Amino acid sequence: MKKPTVAFIGLGAMGAPMARNLIAAGFAVTIYNRSRGPAEAFAAEGVRIAASPADAVEPGGIVVTMLANDAALEAVTLGEDGFAARLGAGGMHISMSTVSAETSRRLAIEHAKLGSKLLAAPVFGRPEAAAARKLWICQSGSDDAKERAQPVLAALGQKIHDFGTDPGAANVVKLSGNFLIFSAIEALSEALALAEKNGVDREVLVSFFGETIFNCPIYQNYGRMLAQRSYEPPGFKLELGMKDMRLVRNVAEDAQVPMPLADLLHARLLTALAKGRGGMDWMAIELSSSEDAGLTGT
Repeated sequence: MKKPTVAFIGLGAMGAPMARNLIAAGFAVTIYNRSRGPAEAFAAEGVRIAASPADAVEPGGIVVTMLANDAALEAVTLGEDGFAARLGAGGMHISMSTVSAETSRRLAIEHAKLGSKLLAAPVFGRPEAAAARKLWICQSGSDDAKERAQPVLAALGQKIHDFGTDPGAANVVKLSGNFLIFSAIEALSEALALAEKNGVDREVLVSFFGETIFNCPIYQNYGRMLAQRSYEPPGFKLELGMKDMRLVRNVAEDAQVPMPLADLLHARLLTALAKGRGGMDWMAIELSSSEDAGLTGT
């Protein structure tokens, strides 16, 4: 059976390899990106590059968005030249960005007015995982939306985890997960500073813990990069980490959930931004722990 055409909007560090995986899986893909540069390689390979978000979609078709923040997602969906009206009846929007639960719920309502559906499907994994089709995908939305999206999501990740019918639920899971990852980065950073200040080799420390009591991908992979201070080029920019931490704290405040560790992480990010590290990987908060300990941080 011929696979449907999919519009893919957002060719950042995550979006570009995801779009390539859809093409490799046999989908006819139309691309839209706000800046033309990232789309040039696709154009050279014969992929159609749309002039606007609305131009990218087919009426009643499928569109995947992978964008930096809530404002960008709302702009391409509902803004001038947004795709929602053209997508229309029978359309399907798979939203894979890390955004607030309320944004997903609001967009789901707007799509429903036009006869289309939204499936929230944020992912866990860095760009290399996206390229290798190893993303972990969280989804929430209607059952028929999940069924229609399944072939698309299967081409992008290693497993899909379902979190019910509330369009915002998957986003809450994603923000909770990013909070846990960032908490691990902070804990690793402080442990590395303690070890280094006492003459213990950083890489030996993380290798030991990654093989024993913290034998899991986050401590292994992030521990290795933190020990080596591999913060450039960024896999996930620190400035985007701040965006996510703001979302975590907003959700917590709305639900009246105290999160003192989130407050600490927010302060760490703010310090790093003030020091001009917004374009580095979000792991670069480790430099503050190192500096606080009187180490060089470089």
